[in-house]
Amino acid sequence: MVSRLKLLTFFTITCLYWFTLPAKAQKLRVGVAGSPPFTIHHNSTDSNNSEGISIEIWEELAASEKLEYELITKYSTAEAINEVIRGELDVVIGPISITSGRLQKVTFTQPFFLANIGLLVAGERPTLWSRFQPFFGLAFISSVGLLIILIFLVANLLWLAERRRNTEQFPKDYFHGVANGMWFALVTLTTVGYGDRAPITKTGRIIAGVWMIVTMVTISSLTAGITTTLTLALSNQTVLEFQNPEDIKNARISVVAGTTGEKWAQHYEARIILSETLDEAIQNLKDDRVDGVVFDVPALQYYLRQNPTENLKISPVSFATEHYGFVLSQNTPFREKFNIKILEMQENGKISEIESKWLY
Repeated sequence: MVSRLKLLTFFTITCLYWFTLPAKAQKLRVGVAGSPPFTIHHNSTDSNNSEGISIEIWEELAASEKLEYELITKYSTAEAINEVIRGELDVVIGPISITSGRLQKVTFTQPFFLANIGLLVAGERPTLWSRFQPFFGLAFISSVGLLIILIFLVANLLWLAERRRNTEQFPKDYFHGVANGMWFALVTLTTVGYGDRAPITKTGRIIAGVWMIVTMVTISSLTAGITTTLTLALSNQTVLEFQNPEDIKNARISVVAGTTGEKWAQHYEARIILSETLDEAIQNLKDDRVDGVVFDVPALQYYLRQNPTENLKISPVSFATEHYGFVLSQNTPFREKFNIKILEMQENGKISEIESKWLY
């Protein structure tokens, strides 16, 4: 009886060991989402080459619990959170804002960073010279120069045709006669037609008729060229000034889909243009398709430091202050230990050291 009991006990322990072994050996599926400097992907096909603030903090947490894990690149924070809900990921790391809506669906760690939601806009207003510079461009000068040459040519032809039989309107004196001819050509070009000058000879009328037809055909092209130059000089030369969150109402604002920036842009009734990534949102701003980009200030600051020559700046507008944390599945057994470790890293300055490395 005793031997049977020992055998049963041995069999039970062995079964429990083998059943629990795969669970212990299984790697955590860790999604990596968000923007630099928190998550930086050097190779889109290999998440193990990723680095940044969130990566370094996660490495400290995982090492403290001796966890094995696999990093999986996720380009959408919202989708990464949904994968945790569906059980396809165990953890999501990155600059992920802790919100009441998200807390209803997933668990977060202790916050490790405090960030503002800000607004990226175009840079300083152009100088006075930059406003008038298009008028000194080759296109504008050549258009005006060609017009003056044509008017002068028509004036000479009219004077030659009219100087003998129409001396009252086109005097034999060259300068006086050509000046009257240029006046006639100019009022004909502008379709004003004062009627104070008019050819009476057959040749003069033919020249005037041809000039009228030419002006009808070319005036639209010429007007379009001058209008383009005026547009370059006057439009897109002023930068919209945003001083308060309410100022973005009806403004064209680019946001990254699924981020809290989208929520704040909706709250203040902006005209939202969705982007898949921060780089795409900023490109919309550089291409003048939007008036600003609402996103996390640390990421915007990092972008400006990496691209110092671009004429962009962060406006004084602040929409909110949000805490960053890591997303965990509801049944995560090491949440409390992670929270303690994060607090320890904050107290001993380790997190500040990591942030300083990437932010300053």
